Amino acid sequence: MSSAERTVAQKLSALLKLQSIDTKIDEIRKMRGDLPAEVQDLEDEVIGYQTRVTKYESEIQVTDDEISTLKERKKEAEKMIAKYREQQMNVRNNREFEAISKEIESEELEMTLCDKKIRTAQEKITQKEGEVKRTQEAMQEREKDLKNKKVELDNLLVESNEEENKLIKEREKQTKNIEERLLRSYEKIRSNAGNGLAVVMVRRDACGGCFNVVPPQRQAEVREKKKLIVCEHCGRILAGVEEAKVPVVEEKEKPTRASKKDKDAAPVQE
Repeated sequence: MSSAERTVAQKLSALLKLQSIDTKIDEIRKMRGDLPAEVQDLEDEVIGYQTRVTKYESEIQVTDDEISTLKERKKEAEKMIAKYREQQMNVRNNREFEAISKEIESEELEMTLCDKKIRTAQEKITQKEGEVKRTQEAMQEREKDLKNKKVELDNLLVESNEEENKLIKEREKQTKNIEERLLRSYEKIRSNAGNGLAVVMVRRDACGGCFNVVPPQRQAEVREKKKLIVCEHCGRILAGVEEAKVPVVEEKEKPTRASKKDKDAAPVQE
């Protein structure tokens, strides 16, 4: 019999079994708690620190290259000053002497400017190196936390993975008993339900999902199982009505009255 040819009762039974499997899977995943998300957050944080360190190191390298360029420019200025001083020894008039003196002043100013830029760049490098150190320390702390969380998660996974995989296989098998359209509706209701319940029973005259009262007439329709009935409040599929168990009260044996004959036959105490 194909899933489309099944009766409503059979469809409800198949959905109820699927819901039971999904609920067990949800419980396993809930048992893991926020650990998977915490591990992912820590991994992202560590990657962020690594990116930041790489950025700082790149900036340090660029600044270091600038310092090298400035030092080269300072050496060139020193060479030019030495050349100009030598030329000053062979000048023919004051005008040439003053012109060379101005060139020397210009190169000396260039050297002073280079020294200033070198100091600023070195301070920048020192600051960035401090940032690198602090970031690496923070990263090492996060890496320790990540390692501990991964061990904790791995232990949980070892315990629950086998059971979860078994349930997933059962789920795949069970979905074959449900027609595609109905399965899509089930998945949609489940995704919108906060507790993951798409198929519930009516318990104590209320929906087992949202706990709103289900009218008697609607309960009668649910019992008949001639069509799929959904809760008018939450949209969950009502699979049946769970009948209330009436507690059995044992009757106590009532003491019988003694007959007159029995009373007469009773021994008289002196």
